[in-house]
Amino acid sequence: MQRRKFIQNSALFGSLAMINPKVSFASSLEKYPVVRTPKGERNFESKAIEKAIKEFGKKVDDEELAWLFNNCFPNTLDTTVTYTTKNGRPDTYVITGDIDAMWLRDSSAQVWPYMAFADEDKDLQHLIAGVINRQTQYILKDPYANAFYDDPSKKGEWTTDHTDMKPGVHERKWEIDSLCYPIRLGYNYWKTTGDTAPFDAEWQKAIKEILKVFKDQQKKNDRGSYHFQRETAKATDTRALHGYGYPVNPVGLICSAFRPSDDATVFSFLIPSNFFAVVSLKQAAEMMTELANDSQTASELLSLAKEVDSALKKHAIVEHPKYGKIYAFEIDGFGNHLLMDDANVPSLLSLPYLDAMPVDDQIYQNTRAFIWSTDNPFFFKGSAAEGVGGPHVGMDMVWPMSITMRGLTSTSDKEIKDCIKMLKATHGDTGFMHETFHKDDPTNFSRLWFAWANTLFGEFIWKTYKESPELLG
Repeated sequence: MQRRKFIQNSALFGSLAMINPKVSFASSLEKYPVVRTPKGERNFESKAIEKAIKEFGKKVDDEELAWLFNNCFPNTLDTTVTYTTKNGRPDTYVITGDIDAMWLRDSSAQVWPYMAFADEDKDLQHLIAGVINRQTQYILKDPYANAFYDDPSKKGEWTTDHTDMKPGVHERKWEIDSLCYPIRLGYNYWKTTGDTAPFDAEWQKAIKEILKVFKDQQKKNDRGSYHFQRETAKATDTRALHGYGYPVNPVGLICSAFRPSDDATVFSFLIPSNFFAVVSLKQAAEMMTELANDSQTASELLSLAKEVDSALKKHAIVEHPKYGKIYAFEIDGFGNHLLMDDANVPSLLSLPYLDAMPVDDQIYQNTRAFIWSTDNPFFFKGSAAEGVGGPHVGMDMVWPMSITMRGLTSTSDKEIKDCIKMLKATHGDTGFMHETFHKDDPTNFSRLWFAWANTLFGEFIWKTYKESPELLG
């Protein structure tokens, strides 16, 4: 993980050239220099998104916020997507930014905020359909993998991992959310556009593969078919006990070998991801009923959703001496639990955002209070900002994503304004969001080019603009 500390503008703009080669030293003389990829050199341009950016810049008086929105919201389209057609169908490859691979999770999340504009921009609609089509093919290649290459024959840096690695797979870390995100994207694409073209026989086959994997990872009769080990000094990059992880008591939940951060779980029943699975299974069941006329698969999907939901109600809630009933982050079914939250989504903080529960759910609110406190071992508060981090980058490193998610799930005007203020103050003079920044020094950050953080920030700011524009002043 490369971190950069920017003290002088010369260093800053030299690094910004990674995203935008047109950045020059002359730009450093401007208060808000042009750092967005120039028109004509962008990977994809949406008329609807450009219209939204123009409207925001015209209506919002905060010049810095308008600059950040202009840079961040279109960053996925500007720099990470490759759109084409394959066999007459849309096909979209989406990298994360500075890593040339497509994560099922990140690619879904990166284009998600554009869904609200798909009805008014057919090109944008086709781009999202292309993401769904590409994800279907990846799931059929290996439903346990989390990230893939554009080249189906490529063998990358993790080919020595002790698991069933296939050509074209970048990384094979089994994460529940990797299979939930494509369902979420597909379901909402269908509901938004009415287009059913992506949900063909191949997509239906992928849904059945997802169901098969989820059942396998309940580990009711054995350790399941998935195992993973990596030769590494980083403990969170590998699994214990010959790659199967520590044992679980099969109570009906689904095991996740890794978290959305790509860090290994401690206890394999990862609670935020199981909540996400319940939502996704119900959405998949509706689609299999309405679009595939497959009542048998739909019934199996709903049955699993009900089983996981029941297990969550029985096992995921812990009595905390200070906050009352809260949701654990991970459990093993034997009574052991881990109390924390991680910045990556799905997180406990993000559950209402993922439609897993209403924001006024009392246990969620108790959990939320715990998350945003020093009782959460990965909550960091410094002179620059406060927020949630995680083991992936290390201590004292706040993820902007956590601040953004706090704002997206908040019903408090003050809290939303505080989140916007912190995000404005911690872009490290770059005009973009990052993976993490140090709680006392936002110019000490990881990943200059991390599109998910940028687009999610844009989603939050646009939502605030549409619902409570007075908070942007």
